[in-house]
Amino acid sequence: MTRQFLDLCKKRCSVRSYENRAIHPDDLNYLLEAARLAPSAVNFQPWQFIVIQQEENRISLQESYPRDWFKTAPLYIVVCGDHQQSWKRKADNKDHCDIDIAIAVEHICLAAAEIGLGTCWVCNFEPDIVRQCLQLPEHIEPIAILPVGYPNSETLCLETPKKRKNIQEIVKWEKY
Repeated sequence: MTRQFLDLCKKRCSVRSYENRAIHPDDLNYLLEAARLAPSAVNFQPWQFIVIQQEENRISLQESYPRDWFKTAPLYIVVCGDHQQSWKRKADNKDHCDIDIAIAVEHICLAAAEIGLGTCWVCNFEPDIVRQCLQLPEHIEPIAILPVGYPNSETLCLETPKKRKNIQEIVKWEKY
């Protein structure tokens, strides 16, 4: 039996250098559909996906994370959470919005890797700049920005060793 999912996980990495070419609309729709199908707590789906492609909007968004590599992406997906829609656990009122967003973002990242696109989770941005740039309502929080594009190297993720703890360091059996 082949383990295709693990192969896909190995194929995904953080891409920080993109070719200067547009994303095909079918490929973009594939990524967005992968996000739409992500599970969420109580199926509340508290997310919004804002696609930024136009040059003036890209430049405006880039002010929130002024890194040279970030500017090479032809497209961004800003993933936002709606805390008014997210499920809160009754026992302690834990808000699951960020968890739901993380699942959807990783669906995008894996779908992108599957079709030869690169992504990189960006969370170290200035949220107020993003809010202003996208004219977000107060209850919508920008949580992650995903630059999306064709990697400058097709074999980048396969050549980049994944630095991960070994399984014995992260798995406990029955009790901590």
